[in-house]
Amino acid sequence: MNHQDKPSAQNATASDSSRTDHVTPSMRSHAGPAKAAGLSYTQVLAVYEGSDGNATNALYAKLRACGPRGVIAMNLFRACKNSARAKVYRGGNEQGSYRAQAYERKAWAIRNLCETLAEHAADYQMAWGWGVDPSQVVHTYVLYVDTPQGQVSFHTATLEAGPQYPGQWDGVRRASVDRICRWCSDILCGDAGG
Repeated sequence: MNHQDKPSAQNATASDSSRTDHVTPSMRSHAGPAKAAGLSYTQVLAVYEGSDGNATNALYAKLRACGPRGVIAMNLFRACKNSARAKVYRGGNEQGSYRAQAYERKAWAIRNLCETLAEHAADYQMAWGWGVDPSQVVHTYVLYVDTPQGQVSFHTATLEAGPQYPGQWDGVRRASVDRICRWCSDILCGDAGG
């Protein structure tokens, strides 16, 4: 495991301060992705499934370079990856349990995602917003985002800023990883639908 997969207060301070996980003024004018940055779906999925911090950071850098749509995809990828990691992590370090740190990282990515979506979702005709899952005791809030590959969603304990979701859950379980990784690949390969 590495610092990318195991967030900590030290890592958040040291590495995240140099990252741009929301849209900067220079990104607003970026029309689209650089074709040289392309990664296949299989390559993006390998980064998702792996524990190589350098590969994960390289993917994030490529997505950030694609402008607002890439930043949206990057934060979806990060939230999804950290959510999955939190479900399997055991143990911890001086900053606390790895599980709690992964959930903190997921929450941070969702906050960044909501900020970027609030500013740019309409530019890409992406529906998004919050719903409630009454069957959940702790993580009752659900963030829904409609990507070109389909709906993705995240349960959280905290309701962040954003609209009420205009639709409803599509009923497809465990589809977020596939949909997010495909969208990331499409963006990086210059697919106009991505």
